[in-house]
Amino acid sequence: MAGAPGQGGSLPPIWLLTAVTALGPFSMQLLIPALPGLAVHFGAPVAAAQLALTLYLVGVASGQLFLGPMSDRFGRRPVLLAGLCVYLVATVTAMLVTSLEALIAARVFQALGACSGIVLGRAIVRDAWPREQAAEKMGLIMMGMTVAPMLAPVLGAWLDGWFGWQAALAPGIVFAPVLLWAVFRHLPETLAQRLSSTSPGNLIRNYAQLLGEPRFAALAATAAFSTGVFFAFMAGAPFVVVNGMGHSPKTYALAFILVSVVFGLGSFIASRYSSRWGIDRMLGLGLGLTILGSVIGAIVQFSMPPMLLAFFMPMSIVALGNGIAQPNTIAAAISVRPQMAGTASGLLGASQMLLGAVMTLVVGLVESGSGMGTALVMAACGVAAWLARQVALRLAR
Repeated sequence: MAGAPGQGGSLPPIWLLTAVTALGPFSMQLLIPALPGLAVHFGAPVAAAQLALTLYLVGVASGQLFLGPMSDRFGRRPVLLAGLCVYLVATVTAMLVTSLEALIAARVFQALGACSGIVLGRAIVRDAWPREQAAEKMGLIMMGMTVAPMLAPVLGAWLDGWFGWQAALAPGIVFAPVLLWAVFRHLPETLAQRLSSTSPGNLIRNYAQLLGEPRFAALAATAAFSTGVFFAFMAGAPFVVVNGMGHSPKTYALAFILVSVVFGLGSFIASRYSSRWGIDRMLGLGLGLTILGSVIGAIVQFSMPPMLLAFFMPMSIVALGNGIAQPNTIAAAISVRPQMAGTASGLLGASQMLLGAVMTLVVGLVESGSGMGTALVMAACGVAAWLARQVALRLAR
């Protein structure tokens, strides 16, 4: 049994779900190598330039809180198409602004549009496949998604170096119309039964129901803190590599390819073995690697001088663990109430992005360029994810 097929009995193509899900991370990563130069260009402190990342994450988080429930009411296709249109307009606007404040505002709207692919990609997978198979399909999507964060920093650094920071936003203007056409042409509607209302009262009640499910809350915390490890690294790494170690943004982008490849390996493992080994066992393996890598990273940064390999190798262990854990955490969480998959996906994604935004702020405050501040925040998130996982295990018994 493959779940609820879309119109005409067809299942949604994984390649398209991968593409729309990757749009948000891709757009976020494009500008990260340019952040140090962005601060110089606008004559702003590093913390102010960091808001181009932090508030992007806030936009992704807040957008999911509304787009998920809207898709439960109006369907996945129309909400996704509308989100892609918002993304395209915001990206064009971001390229035309002349101040850092205007750029940050445009980035927020860009994030609101891009997050439609993240929240609806998850909901569509859960519509179309049952729990264990959903974890495998999400593993495939995340494996394919590794191409986006692997290529985006390199592409963004190259475009920034040759043409300026505005050029780092240009790929979004190319990809958004292609995705709009592909969704309109190839994506079936997968929502079998629509909710009767998306009034504020109903939204609050639905979110209260989900948060009142202790297992959902524990799984959402697990996903958020394990993602927080990743966002802490992404916020601190450009400044550690460029300002602390003296390397170029292109060197950072090339080194980040290692992290992306290993994350893809973890997602491949999830896509192959989640049904065979079970979600709970895979989640334990993934989180174990995540906390191991984050703790090793903290020890290395405190015991060795700053070096590129010593900084990125522990993060590769984290990436492997995240690649295994994330598909299984997401599938488990949105399966707690499968009839509310869109709302659950939105709430789950919002918690991940909000915590990620907080971690970028924390790293911006504690990172001096040595890597120690980033490593400590990563380790704290890893420990918190493991503790949330233990709570989820006890609730499942």
